[in-house]
Amino acid sequence: MKVLVAMSGGVDSSVAAALVADAGHEVAGVTLKLWGGDSDTGCCSVADVEDARRVAAQLGLDHHVLNLTEEFDHFVVDPYVAAHASGSTPNPCVECNRYLKFGTLFEVADRLGFDAVATGHHARIEERAGRPVLARGVDSAKDQSYVVGMLEAQQLNRVLFPVGVMTKSEVRQVASDRGLRTALKAESQDVCFIERSKGRRHFLSTRLNLTPASVIDQASGDVVGSVEALELITVGQRQGLGVDAAGNRRVAVSIDRDRSAVIVADPTTAQITTLHLDEASWTQGQASFGANGMRVRVQVRSHATSVEGRVFPTHIELAEAMDPVARGQLCVIFDETDATVLASAVVA
Repeated sequence: MKVLVAMSGGVDSSVAAALVADAGHEVAGVTLKLWGGDSDTGCCSVADVEDARRVAAQLGLDHHVLNLTEEFDHFVVDPYVAAHASGSTPNPCVECNRYLKFGTLFEVADRLGFDAVATGHHARIEERAGRPVLARGVDSAKDQSYVVGMLEAQQLNRVLFPVGVMTKSEVRQVASDRGLRTALKAESQDVCFIERSKGRRHFLSTRLNLTPASVIDQASGDVVGSVEALELITVGQRQGLGVDAAGNRRVAVSIDRDRSAVIVADPTTAQITTLHLDEASWTQGQASFGANGMRVRVQVRSHATSVEGRVFPTHIELAEAMDPVARGQLCVIFDETDATVLASAVVA
């Protein structure tokens, strides 16, 4: 089988390429050059491209670099800025996976005659009833099934996650045993186009006019504070919003663009028991909900613990209350055992 391996210049994708080659497949590596601006987060840099190239050379693989900086701006950066401007919360890494790391990568694979695509994500593909399903990675601390939960059923037929059956320490050991230059390379978990030294505020201020805003208590309607930039506040956020009379940290429950206001509540009244969904994509085919919905586990952030709920066509009823979730955030729906992905949707 001909396999195109996405090589980011990190240890996971390096080992993924090695394992696919070891399995006897015809393998080539490709590195996507995505962000064209400054970066100090350890990804999307010239050094990463060079690391990927040199690992491919160590493994005896052909290596290609694909410049997708314009596409990255269009599908990831511009929507990220627009979401902050509108009061919703974007998930740029998920959108990068959706449109570029898998969407464009499959298109390239098709043009070049490859049968499958492999990446270094910590997730697994299992076969259930004769069809592939997306499952959590073995290493729960590194599981990335949330950020690849947007994969569609036809894509699961052609994707490989070689390191999903390994712990991170095992991945590094394989890389070390093979003398790969990325064996000890530090991970980057930040948004690649936000410089760590300057932060999100600086990035957005170069593309938006940031708006000072009032902080308004939901129950009383009183102004209880202010923030320097409405566009930097996320629903569910507690940091920087002060405390109520009882000493509880206030929680942002909504963003009111018209009034330039952040609406806050105390943690108890802020919590929600229903999630409204939009743009649901079912990886195992459309579910049969029934009158009482279907029991599932729900994850709303990449490193959050999933919670129990019942899913219906347009919403999820949660078994336990949680802090409010921002519009635009990704919701990944797992089966009731919390093992395999059933669907992903955007919180409406």
